[in-house]
Formats: sequence, C-alpha cells, structure tokens
Amino acid sequence: MIHDVLIVGGGIVGCAIAERLALGGLSVCLVERDCIGGGATAASMGHLVVLDDDPAELALSAWSCERWRILADALPAGADYRATGTLWVARDGEEMEEAERKQARLAGAGIASEMISAATLARLEPALAERLAGGLRVPSDAVVYPPVAAAWLARQAAAAGADILSGIAVRNLDPAGVVLADGREVRADKVIIANGCAAPELLPAVPIRKRKGHLLITTRGAPTVTHQLVELGYIKSAHSTEGDSVAFNLQPRPTGQWLLGSTRQFDDTTTGVTPRLVSGLIERGKAFVPALAAVSALRAWTGFRPTTPDHRPLIGAWPSRPGTWLACGHEGLGVTTALGTADLIAAQLLQTATPFDAEPFAPARFAAEYENAA
Repeated sequence: MIHDVLIVGGGIVGCAIAERLALGGLSVCLVERDCIGGGATAASMGHLVVLDDDPAELALSAWSCERWRILADALPAGADYRATGTLWVARDGEEMEEAERKQARLAGAGIASEMISAATLARLEPALAERLAGGLRVPSDAVVYPPVAAAWLARQAAAAGADILSGIAVRNLDPAGVVLADGREVRADKVIIANGCAAPELLPAVPIRKRKGHLLITTRGAPTVTHQLVELGYIKSAHSTEGDSVAFNLQPRPTGQWLLGSTRQFDDTTTGVTPRLVSGLIERGKAFVPALAAVSALRAWTGFRPTTPDHRPLIGAWPSRPGTWLACGHEGLGVTTALGTADLIAAQLLQTATPFDAEPFAPARFAAEYENAA
C-alpha cells in the first residue's frame, strides 16, 4: 500500500495533522518511536495562549486557540480543557504600558482583553504579591492536558482510517517513503516530519536547536488561583537567543496543585534537572506569589523546545527534498498551535484556501542558507 501521507512523530502536532488529513479523506500513516503524546508534548504546560510578538505568530495562535475552543466539548474529560484565561501581570508602569500595547495588538486581531488595575488584580487573584502595578486579562485563553489531547487526536485519526504505529522509530527517509528501524519499508507520496527536536536526525540541515526547559509542580493544598498567571517580562525571556533565562508562569491545576514555569536554556542537551535553575524558578515565583514559600515542591522535570533561528515554526514543503514536508520548530507553542498547523498543512496538501498567510512559516525562507541541504 502506498499512503498519501506518512507523518513522523506522534506528539500533539503530528497527531493533529493525522486527524485533520484522515478526516480530509487522505490515506495516512503516523509513526512514533516512543508513545503517542510523549516527548515535548508530555513535558509541556498545556497553556493555550494567543501570543502577539509578530503578526504571523498572532494569526497562527489566534486561529489555533479558536479551533481549540470549538473542539473543547468533544475532548475527553481527561484532557482537562479549562477556560482559565490568562492574566499578564505587570510589576511597574513600564510593564503597564506594554500591557496597553499588547491589548491594542490583540484587539487588532479581534481578541478581547481588559486592562486590570492594581486593586482589581488583588481582588481577582488574592495570592499575588502586594504592590504589583496591574495587568492585562485575556479571558479566552485556556489550558489543556496535552498527552491526553494528543492521544485523543490519534484515536480520531485511527477512527477515520489512519494507521498509527508507535514504539518503532524511522531509521531513514528514502525516495518512496521511510525505512523503519526493523527494516520494514512504508511507502507514501509525501512524508511530513513532525518530530520536533528530533527532526535533524532525519534531515540534518533542518535549522532546529534544542532549548531546554524546567517545570515544577507543587504538592496539593496550594492557595486558590483561577487564572494562568504570566509575567509581562515573559516575552523577553522567550525570545532571548543566548544564555539562561527564568520567567514567572503559574498554572492552577484542578488537583489543588500549582504548575510552575518556566526556564529557557540553550546548549544543555542533558535531561537532568539543574538545581540552580529550579531554585531560580522558585525564587522568581515567590516574587509574584509569596505563598509559594510555604508550599512544597513535589517534582521537577525537563523537556526540550525545538527552536528555529527566527522563532517561527517550519510548516510546509522542504525545498531541498521533494515530497518531504516539515511541521516542526514550534518552540514553546506546539500545543497551542497544533490545530492551526494541521489546518495549514491540510489546506496546502488539499489545495484549498489557507486559513491565514502561510508564507511566514514556509521552510523555504531558509532555502538560501540551506540550499544544498538534504
């Protein structure tokens, strides 16, 4: 059998693409070397957030968050979709000015938000520190538990006829499809590489760099928080290109725990926890939520964000290898933008109108630099 499409990678991006293409009538095979919804998907916070660093990112994340809202009622209870909203927290007048600019950018994309005074901030989230300046509330943002959501998307794809192979790696690409680790050949007209940081293992010239992150979860009994809380300085941390950074990002869990992020670290490809960065995570969190000092940490873990040179994902055909497509390099937005990525891939493969401009995400933007890449 020759499949229309073979997808390498069973994280949330690969599963979303499989679901979308199988429902679109294509013959689909997905290959995941470990378990469905593992890897970076399992290590992530699951914050579904509209980001507005540039117009392309805003279009992709806004479209994707809307798709998640439409899908929410169909998700299983274990996916834990909750419309928490995001509260961007400002420490001073300068960050309040940035909150105002952010509100204007979101409004331009039709995303409602509201400026929050210091008094309202204290009323909405009493656990926050005193003397914060205020913030910006985006009520339409949400959270989801990514491993369960990914597994559900894979089951939906299977129900629509897709073949889902897990626990076996792709050894290499070949002109007719892929060769699996056990020597089997799986043929497909097109191969989509959606395996995040592992993409260069099959296509060494794909410009993806690992960026390590730490998350920490507390024991139960933490004071009540209702929003996903993020400091406005988060964006500066997210887009730094060198060194280590820590930003405050707290998600309340329905279990009464707090999920605390996030760190960013280039050039450490080990999976171990770095005590210095975990300590930094806690100290940063205490500056915004003093009660964190009285809550015990249950566990800390690491994961890797797949980062591209311009911090935008690679979505589309890889010009150096005909028949090969990319859906990787989402950095910290893989869960948020999985559904939008799937829609963009589907529109291009099915030759329908794209839901937003595909050009900023085209892998061809690196073609000159990687002209001879395989």
